[in-house]
Amino acid sequence: MANHTQLGFQDASSPIMEELLRFHDHALMVALAICSLVLYLLFVMLTQKLSSSTVDAQAIELIWTILPAAVLVTLALPSLRILYMMDEINQPDLTLKAIGHQWYWSYEYTDFKNLTFDSYMIPTTDLPLGHFRLLEVDHRVMVPTESTVRVIVTADDVLHSWAVPSLGVKTDAIPGRLNQTSFLAPRPGVYYGQCSEICGANHSFMPIVVEAIPLASFENWSSLTSS
Repeated sequence: MANHTQLGFQDASSPIMEELLRFHDHALMVALAICSLVLYLLFVMLTQKLSSSTVDAQAIELIWTILPAAVLVTLALPSLRILYMMDEINQPDLTLKAIGHQWYWSYEYTDFKNLTFDSYMIPTTDLPLGHFRLLEVDHRVMVPTESTVRVIVTADDVLHSWAVPSLGVKTDAIPGRLNQTSFLAPRPGVYYGQCSEICGANHSFMPIVVEAIPLASFENWSSLTSS
C-alpha cells in the first residue's frame, strides 16, 4: 500500500512485479552510468585545452557506434524477457472476468456456475473505521494464494483500465474487445488498485481491491457466495 511520502514503487506482491522492480533498478543504473560519462566529458571539455589529435577519428567513430549499441542490448534483453513472462499464460488455476462500467466494476468467476457480483466504492460516510478512503469497495475480488489467476478484461461503455500496482497488473478495458493478463499472489494479503484510464466524471471513484486468501478459505467463500 502506497503512502503520501512514498517516492518509489509499492512493494512487490507478485513474481512479475518483482521482475519489473529489478528491471527498473537495472535501467536506472544504466542511466546513471550514461549521465556520469556525459558529465565527465563535459567537465573535461570545459577544463582541458581542446585538441583534435588526441584520438584517431576512426577509433572514436567505432567507440560511439558500439557503445550505444551495447547499452541498448543490456536494456532490451531483460525487457523482452519480462514482456514474454507477462504475456505467457499457461494453464491458469482460476479465470476471472472484469467488466468496467461507469463507474464500477463487475466480476464473473467463469469456473463457477453462479459467481458474479458488482463492486462499488464505499462512500466516505459509510466507511468503517480503519479502512482506506476512496479505495475500499463493498465486494472484494477474492483469489487463492499460490495460484495463477487469469483476468479477462473488457468494458461495457467507455475505456477503462484494470490496474493493481503491487501485483504488476495493468490492462485496458475496451468495449467489444477482450484483453487478458495474469498474476500470482504468493501470500495472503489485500491489494489495492484503481481504474487507470480517464473514463468520465467519476473516474476517481472506481477502485479495485484484490484479497488473496488460502485455497481452503477461497473454496469455502466460493461455495457460500455462489449458492
